[in-house]
Amino acid sequence: MEKRLRSLSLDKDSDLFDITFTNINDDQICAWVKGKDGLTGFGIHKSHTVRGLSRFEEARSWWQAEVEALDVANGDHNSERGPVLFTSFSFDSEEDSTLIIPRIIAGRFKEKSWITYVGNGSQPQPFYSQNQIKPLHISWGGSNREAWREQVALAIRKIKDKKLDKVVLARFLTGKSKERIDVRRLLRLLANEYPSTWVYSNSGLVGATPELLVRLSNSVITSRILAGTISKTGDDEKDLVLAKSLARSSKDLEEHEYAVQSVVDALSPLCRSVTISKTPFILHLPNVMHLATDVTAILSDSANPADIFDLASILHPSAAVCGTPRDLAKKAIDEIEGILRGRYAGPVGWIDSKGDGELALALRCGQIASDGKSIRIFAGCGIVAGSDPEREFAESQAKLLPMRSALEKH
Repeated sequence: MEKRLRSLSLDKDSDLFDITFTNINDDQICAWVKGKDGLTGFGIHKSHTVRGLSRFEEARSWWQAEVEALDVANGDHNSERGPVLFTSFSFDSEEDSTLIIPRIIAGRFKEKSWITYVGNGSQPQPFYSQNQIKPLHISWGGSNREAWREQVALAIRKIKDKKLDKVVLARFLTGKSKERIDVRRLLRLLANEYPSTWVYSNSGLVGATPELLVRLSNSVITSRILAGTISKTGDDEKDLVLAKSLARSSKDLEEHEYAVQSVVDALSPLCRSVTISKTPFILHLPNVMHLATDVTAILSDSANPADIFDLASILHPSAAVCGTPRDLAKKAIDEIEGILRGRYAGPVGWIDSKGDGELALALRCGQIASDGKSIRIFAGCGIVAGSDPEREFAESQAKLLPMRSALEKH
C-alpha cells in the first residue's frame, strides 16, 4: 500500500509550540523554529539511526527511499508543505545520528500556517494548549572547574608548541529532577528568551542555537559563523564598550578568522562564487555577544549538484566546533576532553525532499535522558594561543546559561 502525504492550511495563526494532538506524546516533538516561523513535527512516522564516516551519505539514501515511497496528494514533492526529515547528526562519526520523519508536520512561514499528515493512519485535528507547567527543581553536577581549566591550559601549550592553531574544548553539567522534563515548556521558554536563535528539538536533544552551519535553497548557500564571545552585563553603556573591545580583540579575531576560513575553504571547490562580509559584525544575544560573519555562495552548474547532505559532510566539523587544522584539532579533543559529545556540536535541522534545507550547529543545548528526569547540557570554547583558562571558564558559564535558566525558570 502506498503511503499517503496530505497537506491542509490552518485557519488559526497560532504559535507552533501551542499546537498539539491527542495521543501524541510531547516527548515526540521535533522542532526547528526561529521567531514565529519554522516547522514542528509530532509523533514518528519513521525513524532511523546512522553512524560512521559515511553517515551523511547513508542518511541521504534512506531519506530518498522514504520520499519515493510516498504518494503525495498534491503531486508536488517540492512544495513547502511536502515531506520533511528532521535530522540530528553526531559530532563524532562513531556515535549515533538520529533521523525522524514525523507523523504530522506543522509549519508557519510569513503568517501562513499549514499541517502535513504523513502515512496512512488517522489524521487528528490540532488543538491549542497554553497550559503552564510548574517549574522544575534541578540539582546540578558535572565538570570540575579546576580540571577544565587544566584542560584549557594543556590545549594552549599544544598550540604554543605549534602543533595546532585552534582547538574547541567542551564541558557539561548534568541536571537532575524528580519530575519529568517538559519538552514543550522548555521549547517555549527558549523561543521567548532567544527569538533570534533557531530553537530545535530532536529525540531528546533540545536547544537554541545562534549558529547556522548551512542553508541550501535553490542552489544558494548561506552560512553564519560565530567565534569570539564576550558576556553581557545588562548595562547598555558597559555592553557597548565591551562590544567595541570584542571587535578589536586580537585573540577573538584570530579565533574568528580560523572559523570563517574553514567554511570558505570547504565550500569553494563546489561553488562558482563565495562571498563573505568584509569585517565581522557583533551579534547581540540576551546573555552574550559574538563576532559573526555571514557567508553566501552559489553552487557550480553541474549535472549532479551538491545537496545539503554533501555540504554537511564537507563542512562538519568546522573550526567553530573543532579547531584547525581539523585533523590535529580533532585528535587533541580526543586526547584532552574526555567526554562523549553525542549530538552536541553536530549538524541539526531539517531537509526537504529535493535535498534543500537548514542545518545549524547543535549548541546551547541539552540531551534529555531516556527516563526524562535528567539532562546533560554542554558548552564549548575556542582555544587559541592568546586564551586565558579563567576567561574561557567564564565564557563557558555564559554559554550554559540559556539552558540552565530555561530549566529553572519559575
